[in-house]
Amino acid sequence: MDLIPYSKQSINEEDISLLSKTMSSDFLTQGPKIPEFEKRIQEYIGVRFAVVCSSGTSALHLAYAAAGINAKSMGIVPAITFAATANALRYQGADVQFCDVNPQTGLICVQSLEECISKVSNEQKDNHNLIAPVSFAGSVAPLEECKRLADEHNFILIEDSSHSPGAWKTTQKGEKIYSADGKIALASTLSFHPVKHICAGEGGAVLTNDPELAQKAIQLRSHGINRPFSPSDDMPWYYEQEDLGWNYRLTDLQATLGISQLNRQDQFLSRRRLLAQRYNKKLNSSPFKEHIYPPIPESGHAWHLYVIRFIDHTLRNQAYKFFKSKNILTQVHYIPVYRHPYYEKHVGKMRLPGAETFYQSCLSIPMFPDLNESEQDRVLEILELFLEKG
Repeated sequence: MDLIPYSKQSINEEDISLLSKTMSSDFLTQGPKIPEFEKRIQEYIGVRFAVVCSSGTSALHLAYAAAGINAKSMGIVPAITFAATANALRYQGADVQFCDVNPQTGLICVQSLEECISKVSNEQKDNHNLIAPVSFAGSVAPLEECKRLADEHNFILIEDSSHSPGAWKTTQKGEKIYSADGKIALASTLSFHPVKHICAGEGGAVLTNDPELAQKAIQLRSHGINRPFSPSDDMPWYYEQEDLGWNYRLTDLQATLGISQLNRQDQFLSRRRLLAQRYNKKLNSSPFKEHIYPPIPESGHAWHLYVIRFIDHTLRNQAYKFFKSKNILTQVHYIPVYRHPYYEKHVGKMRLPGAETFYQSCLSIPMFPDLNESEQDRVLEILELFLEKG
């Protein structure tokens, strides 16, 4: 049988046609598709500024740097995330602390966050410090609670929203909070990796309502260079390097694919939610419910990942191997970042109970817009067969 990946991009003829036109144009990079893509992202997310760049990792780095994170800073990161959320702090020379997560959702645990903040010295609190909640798997992080703590203790709040464009959550007041819209966090970041909601091959974006942060991110993504004169001035060629930045630019080819993908984002999101509903219905019945916790259903979930958790943790690795033997690929999201050898050197060997419970039980099963019902049924049939075999 054909391979079923845990996720993959959805590319159609319109994507290819638009890419072909850009390849025949005058600009392959630093051209008009960059501001066009940025404008389309602003409109889709509902944010004032979008600064596109070369990857989700470079977006995190730009956001942290533009917010003033430096070698005197420290950042608090949930242990369940991709390493880049923490790595971007280390690029700036900042220290990293890991806080625990909710063992049911993988989202940042507010109580653990409070405990981490309580251990920060008053002297350290005078620096530019960061809280970096991750809207993991497509579920919006507890941004309101994180914002309250950030404001109380003079921390900056930047959301890693690479999993969650289009996601929303209802507040205690009954209002909708959308991931990455800039109404709570100072900035948010996206990834345009092929398995993400918006595929550009690679790429990322910094999203914010703060004009100074946006302008700083624009400058830093292109070597820290500023062009003070307009094209109509006597020296339109003149530029100055005002800061030490990086080449984190996105190409027009990538922007073109991103623009084309945005045309289908509502369709993609609806499809992900429909697939999640089908999984939820099946997994809440026997024999699944005796062995598996499905994700907690949320109306505003964006379903980048569909993560099941095994009640018996010893079954997770066995299930991974069994699926692979049947030509179905699954994945573990994520190994707690503090377990990586680099971070063991940095923070020492540590274990957080929520993160460990989530990590040892979780498995991401196939979820992507082009997954059809027969393929999804096959995933469920193989999972049922595995559970029956014991």
